[in-house]
Amino acid sequence: MSFSPGEPQIRTQRVAFVVYDGVTLLDVSGPLEVLHQANQVAESRTGVRRYETVLVAPSADATGGQVVTGAGLVLAGVRGVAEAGVVDTVVVAGADHLVDGVPGEVLEVTAGLVAEAGRVASVCSGAFVLAALGLLDGRKATTHWRHAGAMARQYPKVEVVPDALHITDGRYVTSAGISAGIDLTLALVEADHGADVARAVARELVVFMQRPGGQSQFSTAMATPPARTEVMRRITDTVVADPAGDHTLPNLAAAAAVSPRHLARLFQNEFRTTPGRWVERVRLDRAQQLLLDGHSITKAARLSGLGSDETLRRAFARHLGATPTEYLRRFRNV
Repeated sequence: MSFSPGEPQIRTQRVAFVVYDGVTLLDVSGPLEVLHQANQVAESRTGVRRYETVLVAPSADATGGQVVTGAGLVLAGVRGVAEAGVVDTVVVAGADHLVDGVPGEVLEVTAGLVAEAGRVASVCSGAFVLAALGLLDGRKATTHWRHAGAMARQYPKVEVVPDALHITDGRYVTSAGISAGIDLTLALVEADHGADVARAVARELVVFMQRPGGQSQFSTAMATPPARTEVMRRITDTVVADPAGDHTLPNLAAAAAVSPRHLARLFQNEFRTTPGRWVERVRLDRAQQLLLDGHSITKAARLSGLGSDETLRRAFARHLGATPTEYLRRFRNV
């Protein structure tokens, strides 16, 4: 079936969640609540439920229809693949132990569900299940930032994008860790039923309308590991404290009392990037916050140090895959 953005789908869609012992609770409960709220909105407007959900697990009969989550809470009413029936969307929830190897029974359940599904999604390390089945070969995908490196090493045919909340490539949609499953599911609801329904759901959940899929999983300041040397700590602290400052490579090198070439080597050794790229990301973080605080594009560009409207737009396109206007429209709950 088609999932064109903005095109309403009246037929109730069946969504299957792949669960198993040790599954991350919020990977399941967050998306489930989004779909539940979408049903509440739909029933109040049209009387038609948008989604029907089912939890599917390996050995459901042997476990009495229950799985124990990583948090210790029990998910009940779990079914086997044969009981799930035909589904429109499959969502594979994650768990840390998937990084060390996906159990064969989880692969078997997932393979049985995705064969006929129109759309396949994963939350957090659930992407390892799809990758292990070869479904993400030659495609872009994301996962929790902590596991992105492991995924890239284990599945070199997958183009892992470590700094994104969710990514759609064909019928496959993968998301970052844990709470990003809410963002992913809001995006699915918008694709199915339009922005108005997704916005109403977001309001009920008291979350942002939707963080853009390309938005960073965390700010540059949070993502940057602690500097190992006093020189780098001084430089990074200075830039984060005043992103709009004159942070050219010569000026940063002069402030650190080292040569520009040596400073470039320090950034490469410690952060695997150049001083210029790191400074741009810090400025982009600042520009994002300024826009969300209500400043104009021009003022956000100036106060963040990006300078001009055009420079700000290029930075948004390069790192977030969106224009500033698209970012605001999707990220602010307006």
